[in-house]
Amino acid sequence: MSKTAVHATAAPQPAGPYSQGIVANGFFYTAGFGPQDPANGGAVADSVAEQTRQVLRNISAVLAERSLTLDDCVKTTVHLADLADFAEFNAAYREFFTEPFPVRTTVGSQLAGILVEIDVVAAL
Repeated sequence: MSKTAVHATAAPQPAGPYSQGIVANGFFYTAGFGPQDPANGGAVADSVAEQTRQVLRNISAVLAERSLTLDDCVKTTVHLADLADFAEFNAAYREFFTEPFPVRTTVGSQLAGILVEIDVVAAL
C-alpha cells in the first residue's frame, strides 16, 4: 500500500508527529482538527457552534489540497467536550454538509481547552 501525506498551509499546522491528511487506497483521511485559527494557532470563539464552523473550515482547507470538498466526505468522527452541546453542534455542522450526509460517529471526549474536534474520510 502506498500512502501520500497532504499538507495545507491554510490549515493549522500539526502539533506533533502526524500528517494533516493522508491519501491511501482511494480515500483521503484527515487528522482530527480543532478550532484553531491557522494564522496564529489559537482557538477561536467560545461557543461550540462557532468552534464547529472553524473546525470544518480547517478540514475544508486540507481537502482542497486534493481538490476535494466536504461533499466528498463519506465518514466523520466528532469528539465533543460536552455531549449536552450536541444540538448546537449539530445545527452548525448541518450548515456545511449536503445530502446524502456522510456517516458520523459522535462521542464525548476529554479535550484540551476546546469544545469540538473532527476528522473525516473522503472518497477520491
